[in-house]
Amino acid sequence: MSSTTNPHPDRAINLDGGLPQGAAKAVAVRKMFDTISPRYDMVNRIMTLRLDVRWRRQTADALALPAGSRILDLAAGTGDFCRVLEGRGLRPIGMDLSFGMLHHARTNAPLVQCDALRLPIATAGVDGVTCGFALRNFVDLSAFFNELGRVVQPGGRIALLDACAPEQPLLRFGHTLYFGRVVPLIGGLLSDRSAYAYLPKSLAYLPPPAEMLETLRAAGFSGVQRRLLTGGAAQLIVGTRAT
Repeated sequence: MSSTTNPHPDRAINLDGGLPQGAAKAVAVRKMFDTISPRYDMVNRIMTLRLDVRWRRQTADALALPAGSRILDLAAGTGDFCRVLEGRGLRPIGMDLSFGMLHHARTNAPLVQCDALRLPIATAGVDGVTCGFALRNFVDLSAFFNELGRVVQPGGRIALLDACAPEQPLLRFGHTLYFGRVVPLIGGLLSDRSAYAYLPKSLAYLPPPAEMLETLRAAGFSGVQRRLLTGGAAQLIVGTRAT
């Protein structure tokens, strides 16, 4: 049996053997998002109590780029970020590996299906990049950061949003309970339980914060910062492409 074959075809993602790695991860993540795309927005709003809407607005604000700037929104999904960026007078292009997610997108921005590790964009071709809740889904985070360094022009900005576990012990306990137990239950009732069981487990893919920031600096970004949102339930990483 191939390592990319799911022995449980009724599941969006199979975690029986632990978190998938390498090429198997890319296949599993794409299949998962294709599967959950019809109800993705609804489940997101419910499980985050609409905090995801606030986090995207904060992320767009953190770009601090003038109207008319061309922005790549990577892992664009159903176009949530693109709509926020359009509302700020920016010119987004949405890109995602999952055709299912793009099929359900609600945005006027151009949409492209592609691999974020091999972007069909010229070197220094955009003014900025946003990415929401996807860092842990990329097969090679270092290669992703290097690709950002290639496509963002000098002086351009990145704003990367992802989930996080709070550092304060009591908040961390509540977060672990909610995302480990409640979120898979909500996902199972409204969409696919295996996909939303993957969500809390997938945080293990992320390297330590200091390592992530250093990798971004090595990829050509300066002024790199990590901000915790809503008590550490989410994290926002920003930086400027060095000149």
